Amino acid sequence: MISFIHANKKALAVVGIVVFLAIPLVVDNKLLIHLAILGMLYAVVASNWDLTLGYAGVFNFAHLAFFGIGAYTSGILTVKLGISPWLGIPCGAVAAAIASVIVSIPAIRLRGIYVALLTFACSQLVLLLLLSQPLITGGQQGLTGVPQLQIGDFRFRESKFAHFYLVGLLLLCSTVFLRRLVTSDFGLSLIALRDFEEYAIARGIPLARQRLLAFLLSSIFPGLAGGVYAHFLIVASPDIFGFSLAILLLSMVLVGGVATIYGPVLIGVVMTYVSELMASSAWMSEIFGVSRGPVRFMFVAVIIVLTMRFFPQGVWGLIKQYSARSRMTEPAEGEDRV
Repeated sequence: MISFIHANKKALAVVGIVVFLAIPLVVDNKLLIHLAILGMLYAVVASNWDLTLGYAGVFNFAHLAFFGIGAYTSGILTVKLGISPWLGIPCGAVAAAIASVIVSIPAIRLRGIYVALLTFACSQLVLLLLLSQPLITGGQQGLTGVPQLQIGDFRFRESKFAHFYLVGLLLLCSTVFLRRLVTSDFGLSLIALRDFEEYAIARGIPLARQRLLAFLLSSIFPGLAGGVYAHFLIVASPDIFGFSLAILLLSMVLVGGVATIYGPVLIGVVMTYVSELMASSAWMSEIFGVSRGPVRFMFVAVIIVLTMRFFPQGVWGLIKQYSARSRMTEPAEGEDRV
């Protein structure tokens, strides 16, 4: 079975694309489509976070800020200045890229928990800055009236598949970009700096430049996703910077598999569904005797702890391990099968 999969990767990819395109045509439940769109947007952020967290070995919380900056930049430009959303979204990506450079300059000179503290502080600083300008950002209430996406007279919110296909294309481009990046010489240099920092530096790999580029390149698609997110929900809310969303995105990286890219993409959609199920299940809150919000956080925390304890390589790591073991046990071509 495993050998068949490896021999027919292109055919299976085509089948997967066809199945993906058919989902909004056969699924009538608007809530499921809505959660799928959110899950794919979160998967974009989580997989790009994996570039710095997994491949570069830099534990940072700045990607949530890049996501929020993309959302607010596009929202402010379209609401306050009347710019087209199709121009506001790439402007959000540019703003996120600029922010990533600013954050990375002090972060690349630190190690361990200090990087996490610095990047988390930067994320909260962005939030406080947004809250301090209610006339521009909407303050605590968020920026409302963000225009929906449309092409001519075609409005995306009037179609159940328009946002689905748009976000799916964004996730596909992000995933292909990341996979090409991590398998390039640049990606190999990040891994070398992560695992053998002193040796890599001695061989001429510039630590500061490579990690700055990792921050920069991993911020572009979260900025784009943030812009699409704001126009999809028609609001840019300070909840984007909330600790609960940060933990949810972190769980996608850890449970999916650090330094895999595919793992966070796969688990991103799954964890979104599971998280929303926990938030809307009355029986779960009755069992634990708490409100629905804490039940969801408790569940995500338990999943993270169990993952780190029993299979720290994550779901995708288990799949790769099983695949490698199966190929080793399968007889070579021409040999008799027992």
